[in-house]
Amino acid sequence: MKIGLDIMGGDYAPAEAIKGAQMFFEQVPDSSVHLVLIGDADAAAPYMSLIDAHQHRFTFVEAPDTIGMHEHPTRALKEKPNSSIAVGFGMLQKGKTDAFISAGNTGAMLVGALYSVKAIDGILRPTIGTPMPRLDNKFNCLLDSGINADCKPEHLLQFAQLGSLYAQHVHGIESPRVALLNIGEEEGKGNVLCQATYPLLKELPGINFVGNVEGRDLFYDRAEVIVCEGFVGNVALKMAESVYDIFRVQKGFTDPFLDNFNFENYGGTPILGINSPVIISHGIAHAFAFRNMVDVASKVISSNLIGVFKEHFKQQAVV
Repeated sequence: MKIGLDIMGGDYAPAEAIKGAQMFFEQVPDSSVHLVLIGDADAAAPYMSLIDAHQHRFTFVEAPDTIGMHEHPTRALKEKPNSSIAVGFGMLQKGKTDAFISAGNTGAMLVGALYSVKAIDGILRPTIGTPMPRLDNKFNCLLDSGINADCKPEHLLQFAQLGSLYAQHVHGIESPRVALLNIGEEEGKGNVLCQATYPLLKELPGINFVGNVEGRDLFYDRAEVIVCEGFVGNVALKMAESVYDIFRVQKGFTDPFLDNFNFENYGGTPILGINSPVIISHGIAHAFAFRNMVDVASKVISSNLIGVFKEHFKQQAVV
């Protein structure tokens, strides 16, 4: 399989992206993954010697322009067709790669995904599911975690289905429990969105709906898939990120559970509901995150998750 890697994405590009590729090559010597490194050859030159020993495992594609983290996504993609993100999506759209990963401008990644490989037929809004660490060293998937700030009940219903299929086919959970993030456990609690969504989830076939969970349940074994609108999900995500920063980084506490809050352990998260695998990561990603992003992409490809999504929503359309 071929995975396109935007080496210009992120605050520490291209050094950390190339170091991440080196880490992957050295730690997974027998992998069938061939990386397609996309970026500025001049910027990458000082670091390419790190992967000289693995030249048979990667291809370099020149993309002289870079979309900055604060550029307007749509305008930048239009005005910079030779940027690493635009070139990466172009290759993915033409089938020259099987997946595309980046720690670059999140908005540009989302816009690029929607305008190149596009949403799967029947999907109202693609979503992002973020892993939330649990005390038992497993994790729950929270979605949406930021790209859909305002939602309707039908959007949350699809998030539940996408998250459930993702947990089942990529992470091997036979019947993932699905819950609605709310301000109380009882049916009827919450804002208008939650009140309208709960009965629809309860009647939705094909998912294992277990009711409402509260914010305090995010890190417990209550449900593998937790759905909410992106505004709430992003607040929860940023709060979880602060746990690691405060207790592990600033205060120096050491505990295996705290280490699970380090996003680099998960690498990146796939955009669920589009026609090809696209993985995005934090702009502050270091080599370990890039190495793990490759793992995420390869698992999504190997599981045929996109095909599973297409078949599921095709059947829904027929019904």
